[in-house]
Parts: sequence; structure tokens; C-alpha cells
Amino acid sequence: MNLDRAGGFVLDLDGTLVQRGASGMHVLPGAAQALAAIRASGRPLAIFTNASHVAPPVIAAELREAGLEIADDEVLTPICSTMSYIAARHPGRPVTTFATSATRERLENEGGIELVDENADVVFVAHPDAFAFDALEHAARAISSGAPLLTASYVAAYSGADGPIYSRGAMVTAALAKATGARPTVTGKPSKAAVAEVVARIGVPSRELVVIGDDVVLDIGLGHLGDSHTILVRSGISATAELERLPASRRPHEAVSGIADLVDRL
Repeated sequence: MNLDRAGGFVLDLDGTLVQRGASGMHVLPGAAQALAAIRASGRPLAIFTNASHVAPPVIAAELREAGLEIADDEVLTPICSTMSYIAARHPGRPVTTFATSATRERLENEGGIELVDENADVVFVAHPDAFAFDALEHAARAISSGAPLLTASYVAAYSGADGPIYSRGAMVTAALAKATGARPTVTGKPSKAAVAEVVARIGVPSRELVVIGDDVVLDIGLGHLGDSHTILVRSGISATAELERLPASRRPHEAVSGIADLVDRL
């Protein structure tokens, strides 16, 4: 695809633009230049990260401190798409959530969601700092009584500078799914809810977007759900993925070694 014909861009964060590890956040080669090239073209962009422990302005501030010029409203997380999903599908329903205190406050204050410890109509798993087994049991009982099980993400791990960053949310979701037999509904990447959130934020039809990321399941999967053009960067979790062994419907349209390889095409 000729990328100068794209209407907008959706970029992943970890493994695509930055790597995070014990020594902090490091901007990957070409990341700043790629963002600058997109901005110079006048086209919109969104950074969609599956990090659900803090709000977008906090993530944007961290990126600016690291050297990437990102506006607060250019960052999307699964909490954004989850709030929209609950508002559309389960308005006014009490929700039990496994999440950080910052995320809980955001769900209540920004999303207008009633959070309860028992007798929930919806169960949502984000990124919890900790949880009690009593809370897990209450959630399981709610799910067994008909409450849908929503999860920000159901992949095992994300790309980190020091190796895989294992998903606490996926661990909690798996426990609830095992106990109840429920099939989790993903509201972050990859999901139709995430596609809808991107389109609403960017204002460009998904088929006119280019989705760039390091994860075949999350990022390329998100792009395929929206019929977008997909580009896998080999700088993260799917660095060694054998793409030829994947079904054609799951392969990226392109694969490059890193975001730097795209700068001259933007």
C-alpha cells in the first residue's frame, strides 16, 4: 500500500514506539520521526495501548518526558472502549471490576459506572494491583448468574525490554473463565469495541486506516477486524513469528523490522 493515501494511523505503544523495562522507558529508533512525518502530512493518529492501569493523560505525559510528542487525547486504552461498550450495551448496570484504584475512579467519575462488590450485572477485568479470593468468588457467582465477563485483554503477555510482561488481567480472567465456563468478551485490542473507539476518536473510517504494531494477535487482529491495512513491526513480541504458518486472514499485509523502516513512506 502507498501509505501517503492512508486517512489516518493507529499505532501500538510497547514494542512499537517504546520499550519499557527495569531501567525505564526507551524510545525505539524512528519512533519520533514517524510521528513527526504523520503530523506533517496533516493526518490524524491514535496510540492504542492495552495498558489499563492508568489514564491516557498519564501515559501521554510519560511519552512526552521520554521524547515523544503525544497529546493526551491521542492516547487510547481499553478503559476508553470499555466505557463506551458498557454505556451502549449495559447502561446503568452495576459492575464488579478488577482494576487499579485510578481505573476504578475513572470508571465511576468519567464513565458514570456504578461499581459494586457483590450482585453485579457485569464483571470487568482490567489490570488489578491485587485482589482477594472473596472478590473472585463473588464475581464468579455473578457470572454464573448471567453477568457477562468483559476483559481488557486476554493475551498472556506484552513486549518488554527485559522480556515478556505477563498480563495480570489475563490471569484473573482465566481464573473466572475456568470457574464459570464463561467465554470472556474482549473490549480492548483486538475487538469491535476497540475499532469503534478508534473510529470515533480519529474520525476516519476503519478501512482507510493503517494499523501498526508488534503483536500479530493484538495489533494485526485489530486491523483485520476493521478491514484496515496492517503492518507488523518486528521490534516486539512477534519478532520471531513465522507468518507463513499463519492463516492468510491473520497475517499482516506487511512486515518490517521496525518503525524506522516506515519513516520515508509516511
